[in-house]
Amino acid sequence: MKGRILIVEDEILIASQLRDVLEDLDYTVVGMAANVSAARRLVLAGGIELALVDIHLSDGPTGVDLGREIGQGAGITVLYLTANPEMVRDGVPGTFGVMGKPTDDDSVRTAVAFAMQSRRGGPSRTAPHSLTVFH
Repeated sequence: MKGRILIVEDEILIASQLRDVLEDLDYTVVGMAANVSAARRLVLAGGIELALVDIHLSDGPTGVDLGREIGQGAGITVLYLTANPEMVRDGVPGTFGVMGKPTDDDSVRTAVAFAMQSRRGGPSRTAPHSLTVFH
């Protein structure tokens, strides 16, 4: 198992595509959530290393606050995956970075691998071009 990932995305087709890509790479997708309350329930179950979080969820533009909460409070590496990357261009405390949507499978693969390697203290390397890392 390469890692345990939570997908927080309200568009079921996008969430399903992300799940398929990640599972093909031997990551464990612990769940998919379309809103903050569902995401919090999954976080409480524990064992999540990385969360892919959209900014606009079914309960509104709540993803930024959720990312901050689970990044700082639960120690989860948070990678925003959003069509509105400008909303977090200055970074969000406790979160790792942002990727713009739409994206392709290869960009997701390289960004997730980079985030997981960084989380685990792997050797430094340059972030993929599709990923903006917060400092």
